[in-house]
Amino acid sequence: MSNSSEQDARELSAEDLADIEKKYDEGAATRQVSPGFGKLLRYVALTFAIYHYLTAGFGLPTDYWHMGWHLSGLFILTYALFPLIKTKTAFDLNTGGLRLGGVPYFDILLMILGTASALYLGLAWRGIEWLGIEEQTFRMGNPNTYDMVFGCILIVLVLDIARRTLGWILPLIIGIFMSYALFGPVFPGLLQHPGVNFRTFVSSMYFPSEGIFGVTLWVVSTIVFHFVLFGVIAQRTGLGQLFIDNATILAGRYTGGPAKVSVVSSAFFGTISGSSVANTVSTGALTIPNMKRLGYPGHFAGGVEAAASAGGQITPPIMGAAAFIMAEFLELPYTTIVIAAIFPALLHYVGVFAVVHLMARKLNLQGLSADKLPKLKAVWSHGWANIVPLIGLLVVLFSGYTPYMSAFCGISLAIIAGMSRVREPITLIYSAAFIAFVIWKYTGGGFDLTMSAILIAGAVIAPFNPQQRTTLIEMADTFETGVKYALAVGAASAAVGIVIGVINTTGVGFRIGFMVTQAASNLGTDLHWLFTFGAWELFSIADLTLFISLVFIALACILMGAGVPTTALYIMLVSVAQPALAQLGIPPIASHMFVLYYGVVAEITPPVCTSAYAAAAIAGSNPFRTGISAFTLGLGKVVAPMAFVYAPVLLLVSSTGFDLLEFSYTATSCIAGVICLSAAVVGYWLAPMGAGYRWLMALAGLVFIAPSFQADLVALAIASPAIISQVLHRKRLAQPA
Repeated sequence: MSNSSEQDARELSAEDLADIEKKYDEGAATRQVSPGFGKLLRYVALTFAIYHYLTAGFGLPTDYWHMGWHLSGLFILTYALFPLIKTKTAFDLNTGGLRLGGVPYFDILLMILGTASALYLGLAWRGIEWLGIEEQTFRMGNPNTYDMVFGCILIVLVLDIARRTLGWILPLIIGIFMSYALFGPVFPGLLQHPGVNFRTFVSSMYFPSEGIFGVTLWVVSTIVFHFVLFGVIAQRTGLGQLFIDNATILAGRYTGGPAKVSVVSSAFFGTISGSSVANTVSTGALTIPNMKRLGYPGHFAGGVEAAASAGGQITPPIMGAAAFIMAEFLELPYTTIVIAAIFPALLHYVGVFAVVHLMARKLNLQGLSADKLPKLKAVWSHGWANIVPLIGLLVVLFSGYTPYMSAFCGISLAIIAGMSRVREPITLIYSAAFIAFVIWKYTGGGFDLTMSAILIAGAVIAPFNPQQRTTLIEMADTFETGVKYALAVGAASAAVGIVIGVINTTGVGFRIGFMVTQAASNLGTDLHWLFTFGAWELFSIADLTLFISLVFIALACILMGAGVPTTALYIMLVSVAQPALAQLGIPPIASHMFVLYYGVVAEITPPVCTSAYAAAAIAGSNPFRTGISAFTLGLGKVVAPMAFVYAPVLLLVSSTGFDLLEFSYTATSCIAGVICLSAAVVGYWLAPMGAGYRWLMALAGLVFIAPSFQADLVALAIASPAIISQVLHRKRLAQPA
C-alpha cells in the first residue's frame, strides 16, 4: 500500500477530531491560558451552566436580569478565550507583559466593561436615587447619560464578540442595518426614511424588549443553551454511540452499507444536536473511513457525511436555535414547529439516501459483512439506559410544558444515566434529588401524575446502566464543553437583536419585501407571454410572481449564508421573506420554514460550507470538491422548500388545514421528484444513464415537486423516455452473454 493510501485509510485520533472541530465549528477554537486562569474560567463556565440548569427547573428571574447574567458570562468567556485578531500564534499560550494568565489586559478591560453594561440595566431598572437615575419606565425613549454610555458600550462589544467567534461577515451586515437606521435620508427610493435619532436608536437597541435584550437573546439564554447542553451530555454519556451502532445494524448490511450508515446515524444524531459540524465530526469519524474502505471516493464520502449532518438543524425534536426563535416569532408552541419539521427532515434524508444508494449500485459497492456488524442484543443490553434522557425530554415537551423544563428533565436524567449506579449507592444521590424534585412539582400541581410517574421511573431504572460510570470531573468537563459550544450562538443572538431592533424601528423588512414582490411581478409580467398559447395559459402572472419571489429569496438565503450562521441568517431573511410571501397569500409557518431550510442549505453550499470542510479534513479530500459533492447530494433539499410553499399541507400543522389524502399524494409526488433528481445527479437508476436522459430526469424531478396532478402528468411525460430506456437497458444487462 502506498503512503497516500495509508494516509487515506488511517483512523483519526480523538485529538485529531477535536482539532478538526475547532478549525471548522463556529467559535470552537479557543486561546490557551495559564493553568491558574484556566481554572478560574472553568469555574465561571460551570457557574454559567449550573445557573441556567437550575433556573430552567426552579424558575427564571426577571428577563432583564436573566439576559444580563447570560450576556455577562458571554463577555467573560469570549474575551478570555477568543483573541482580538486570529493569527497562527494568537491561540498559543503567551504570558508576557500586559497579560493576565495569557489574556491581554485590553481584553480584561473589555470583559469588565461588557459585564458592567450587561448588568447595569438590572441595577438601574428601579432607578438609583443617589445617582439621579429614574425608573426605567421614565427613561424609555429618553435615555440619560449613563444609559447612553453603557448602551453604546454594549452595542460595540456585542458586535465585537460576534466578530471574534464568527468572523467579520455578520458584524458587517449588522453594521449596514445600523447605518440604514441612522442615515435613512441618504438611501434612495422606497428605502428612504427620515432616519432614527441617535439617542432613540441607542434606547431601542439597549432597553428591552427589542434590540439586544430582545427575543433572540431571550430564546438562546432560556431555551437554546439548555438544549445545546443536553446534546453534549447525551452524546458524551453514550447516546451518540448508541445511535451509530443502531444505524450500522439497520443499514450496514445493504448495498453501500457504510454510506447508508452515515445517513441514518446522522439522522439519529441530528435529533439531539443542532450543530452541523459537531454532527459531521461525531458520526463522520466512523463512517467516512468505512466508506473509503468500501470504495467510495474521498470527496464523495465526505460529501455524504456533510450533506446528512446538515440535516441536524431541521431534524426534530431538538433542532437548531433558529427553530426555537421561529416558535417565538410565530407565537406557536415549539411542539408545533417540531411537527411541521417532520416531513421536511424526512425529505432531506430521502434525497441523500437515494443518491447514496444509486451511487453504490453504480459502483457495485457491497455492504458490510455480518462479522463487522454490531449485534443488536449486545448494543441494547449495554447502552439501553442512554435512551432514557431523550424519552424523558420528549415526554415533558409533548405534555405541554415549556421547552426549558423539558430540557431540565432531560439533562437531569442524562446526569443520572451517566453518574448514578446501583452498585455504588452514594451515587444514587443524583437520582434521589431528581425524584424529590418531581414529587415536589407534583404535590404543588406543577406536574401531572402520568408524567411524574414516567420521570420517576426513568430516574429509578437509569442507575442500572451497565456502562462505566461518568465521574464528577468528566461531567464537569462536559458541562464546560457545552458552555463553549454555546458561546458563538449566544454572541450571534445578541448581535442579531440589533437587526430586529432596526427592522422594528424603520419597517425596512416590509419595504424590501414590497420591492421583492414588485420586481418579481414585473419580471413575471414580462415573461408571461412565454407561457400563453392563445386564450390558454400554462402559468398565470400570479403563479410566475410567486415562483420568482421564491427564487429571489432562496438565492438571497444561499448567498448570504456564506459565512453567516443559520440562526442569524434566518432572523435577517425571514424579516424580508415573511412580508413578501404574506402579500402573496403564503401561510406564515410555510414562509418561515422556507427560509430556515435555505439557511441550512448554505451549510453545504460552496464556497463557504463549513460542514463539508470538516468532512473533507476527516476524509483527506479536496475541501471544495467535497463541498460540491455535498451540494449535489443535498440537491433535493435545494428544491424541496418550494413544495412547502405551494403545498403547506406537507407541514402538517399549517393554517390551511390538514387532509390525509392530499398530504399522501403531495408527499409521494415530492419524494418521486427527489428520487428523479438523485438519479440525474448520479447518472444511474436501473442502469447507467446517458447525459440526455439525465437532463430529462432532472427536469422531471423539478416538475414533480410542483404539487398538482397536471404537473405530475407533465413530469411523467418528460421522464418517460428515460424510464423506458432504463428498463430496456436493464433487461439487456440481465440477459446472458
